[in-house]
Amino acid sequence: MSDLSPVEKSGAPPEVAISMKKVAVASVIGTTVEWYDLFVFATASALVFNKVFFPDFDPLIGTLLAFGTFASAYLARIVGAALFGHFGDRLGRKSMLLVSLLTMGAATFAIGLLPNYAAIGIWAPILLLLLRVIQGLALGGEWGGAVLMAVEHAPANNRGLYGSWVQIGVPAGTMIANLAFLLIAAWLSPEDLLAWGWRIPFLASVLLIAVGLYIRLNISETPAFNKVKEAEVQVKMPLAEVFRKYWKQVVLGGIATMSTGASFNIIVAFGLTYGTQNLGFSRSVMLGVVLLSCAWCIVMLPVFGALSDRYGRKPIIVAGIVAEALVAFPLFWLMDTKELPCVIFGYLLLMTAFAANYGPIATFLAELFGTRVRYSGLSISYMLSGLLGSAATPIVTTALLAATGKGSSVAWYMIGAALISLVALLLLTETFKRDISDVQAAVPDADPTLRKPIKSAAA
Repeated sequence: MSDLSPVEKSGAPPEVAISMKKVAVASVIGTTVEWYDLFVFATASALVFNKVFFPDFDPLIGTLLAFGTFASAYLARIVGAALFGHFGDRLGRKSMLLVSLLTMGAATFAIGLLPNYAAIGIWAPILLLLLRVIQGLALGGEWGGAVLMAVEHAPANNRGLYGSWVQIGVPAGTMIANLAFLLIAAWLSPEDLLAWGWRIPFLASVLLIAVGLYIRLNISETPAFNKVKEAEVQVKMPLAEVFRKYWKQVVLGGIATMSTGASFNIIVAFGLTYGTQNLGFSRSVMLGVVLLSCAWCIVMLPVFGALSDRYGRKPIIVAGIVAEALVAFPLFWLMDTKELPCVIFGYLLLMTAFAANYGPIATFLAELFGTRVRYSGLSISYMLSGLLGSAATPIVTTALLAATGKGSSVAWYMIGAALISLVALLLLTETFKRDISDVQAAVPDADPTLRKPIKSAAA
């Protein structure tokens, strides 16, 4: 039987269920640590980096430069996806997860030690950019490995649920990053926050890294990769194989996922800047709104992941994309009232739509690729979506606001991203009944993950 043929759903025996609990916990905590490291940078970019590392520029230009440094990691993430994907498909998922976690932790800790512009001049933003790129390399390899540890361990009828647990790392990491800045802002004066307080969340990451390493050391390699290793059928050049057999899945999968990056970054990056600089809310209030919406997202992600196991990945993701577009203008109408309950309601609406889209997408992307190149294909496709959706969003939205003076102008950007993602998703076929454990992972040249009649390849 091939990688792409349907399988019957079956329950997991008790020992598998126990193992899956351990994998789920490891997935959540590990990815939370990685995304905390990433989003503590995003929060600092919105709140302090324009003053600490780009003080000689106009506030708007300084903010754009800070977000530009934030966006630079997305190019590095694609390189990291290719690098870690290669070794993840050759040597195993677990080892690459450990390496990526250590790399991310070292870069984040180093940012906390970085001298500011007043101390070393232009070298401060240059070193900041370098460390940001290292963060991107690490995350480019981490996410795909974490998804596969969950999805390749999971029973066939629960892959969507367990894949969604990995996605919890994004809102959870964001919550911890924002909570750190919220507490520090309440504790310190604005002057102390800019002088040294912003460093604390970066330095504290070393504690989270230690916890993540301990947990990941105690989980086993995935059964799917073990089959490949035992049969000694690893692909010598996974990246070449991906672009030979799966290039359409990589491109379409990346575009289909683009709107998730746009929506989430509007909440955690642009929304902070807009709320503080244009609407007059304090930093603490806007950080609190982000915390509340992320907590709601954590609840909703497994719900939509489980629904995708019952109804299919595409119907749930399509509903999420359409909802993101429909919520775009109401979000800014609600924010522009400058009434806190309205702002919270708008954030919760968008976060619900995001969760419907983002919850099943990890499993959906994983199911598009064969076992022997799944780490590479999944990682590159997702990191492409980050470049298309997440990297550009803070820069484009800030520029739109400067040009129009209206936050609602950003709604058109959200709608455009959603429409593009929807078209790409509709060109891919359903995946939730596929067998993803085949060793040979043969894929016919007809690209059966596209919307054509599916013909199973021979085993």
